[in-house]
Amino acid sequence: MDPKRINSPPRPVDVSVLVPVLDESRHLEEAMAAMCAQRFDGEIEFLLIDGGSTDGTPAIAAELAGRDPRIRLLSNPDRYTPQALNIGLRAARGAYIARMDAHAVYPPNYLQAGVDRLRRGHVDWVSGPQVAVGTGRWSRTVALALSTPLGVGSARFRSPGTAEIELDSNGFCGVWRRSTLEAHDGWAEGWPINQDAELAARMREAGELIVCLPEMAATYLPRESARSLARQYWRYGQYRAKTSLRHPRSLRRSHLIPPSLVLALLAAGGSSRVRRPARGALVAYGAALAVTGSRSRRRSGPGEARLLPAALATMHLTWGLGFLVGLVRFARPGGGA
Repeated sequence: MDPKRINSPPRPVDVSVLVPVLDESRHLEEAMAAMCAQRFDGEIEFLLIDGGSTDGTPAIAAELAGRDPRIRLLSNPDRYTPQALNIGLRAARGAYIARMDAHAVYPPNYLQAGVDRLRRGHVDWVSGPQVAVGTGRWSRTVALALSTPLGVGSARFRSPGTAEIELDSNGFCGVWRRSTLEAHDGWAEGWPINQDAELAARMREAGELIVCLPEMAATYLPRESARSLARQYWRYGQYRAKTSLRHPRSLRRSHLIPPSLVLALLAAGGSSRVRRPARGALVAYGAALAVTGSRSRRRSGPGEARLLPAALATMHLTWGLGFLVGLVRFARPGGGA
């Protein structure tokens, strides 16, 4: 990493793109190629903020920076995503700030569409849909799950859509005015997971508007094993609980369904008073999984349709258990990140 590049004299640009990276060697070149191909009528800089990668990511990032002077390299010794974003925000030279993830691919008009919408006014955070596209059988199954109502839940940004919609929570990545993020002191560093939802809760409490534009849809690769999916949703659930404890108005009815399923599963073996309704709820859930799997056969391979109930159950139950654990973990005094 070249210190002269990191400490280069400040020169204003229009948009600073913050890209936290940690062990992203498999996807970094493809993701950065799409980012650097952005069609934008102004100056862009890309800040790659590395959290101590050990898989060759730093070498790839240095090579990319050597080829494109718009790329700057920064270090994130704390490793976590919100710390990386705040490091990037402090180093950024743009009037607008965009967040892009190294494991996603963004359309070439992503930045232009976001900045244009902010310039038209009356909105404070512009994002696009997050569209899952799988490669292997399991990741294709997860992508299929995230195209169903049972998989999406209240996360409206996971559906492509055809028109601008207002979001009652966060979008996927997005574009902000720099002044908006600075007014909120950036991302909360106690949220290594769910930091965008926590930021969205603060912005909504301040009366600010978050929208999702279909033309800003980005694709990403879901987890490629049941174990990694379970770990992902276990962590999501915990930090959704932490966000809900800090910002109660951000809690949605749909957030209560997965933990209710976990409680029903536990109650199904309990006393007769709770056993019958619990088992009834589980039967209804199983039927919903079966119907969703059957309907999905029309637009997927038979293998993915067969695995779909297992993927959905993994997502729901690990998220729900994580949420319950998070309520205990973060409600107690001194509950940490």
